[in-house]
Amino acid sequence: MFFSGWASLGRILVIGVLAYVGLILLLRISGKRTLSKMNAFDFVVTVALGSTLATILLSKETSLADGVMALALLIGLQYVVAWTTVRSHVVEKIVKSEPALLFHGGEFLDGALKRERIVREEVYAAIRDQGMSTLGDVSAVVLETDGTFSVLRASGKENGPSTLVGVAGTDTSVV
Repeated sequence: MFFSGWASLGRILVIGVLAYVGLILLLRISGKRTLSKMNAFDFVVTVALGSTLATILLSKETSLADGVMALALLIGLQYVVAWTTVRSHVVEKIVKSEPALLFHGGEFLDGALKRERIVREEVYAAIRDQGMSTLGDVSAVVLETDGTFSVLRASGKENGPSTLVGVAGTDTSVV
């Protein structure tokens, strides 16, 4: 069906604006950490928030109050898990993964590649993405906890001392 009536469009417009405002307020109250992508858990929460917002907009069976409560529940649970993770090493081990060194000193670490289910071509792509053309330009490649690659430039290359090439393409000195 291409058009179900003006009432349906009006409902989406009104509920959409109100749900969006509610989500923005909840996100501002909960802080920046809520939408960070520091690990897989954070990514899942972000996707769940988007899915919940879509359900609020498109499902006539879901009231605005129910939808905003669902958003608040997801944000609240994410807050509790993040708060607990900072205070408990056991919870931290369950929720967070460790970064994995995939390439170092001119050699691929095949055991780490297998454990992380990464093929060399993906590492090559990450290196090219950072503007490096040879493995000699690279000191190390790390698979971060959020699934992104960090490429450490080899000493003495165009950026001087070893630098961490971040996801956003900015160089930050390694401490």
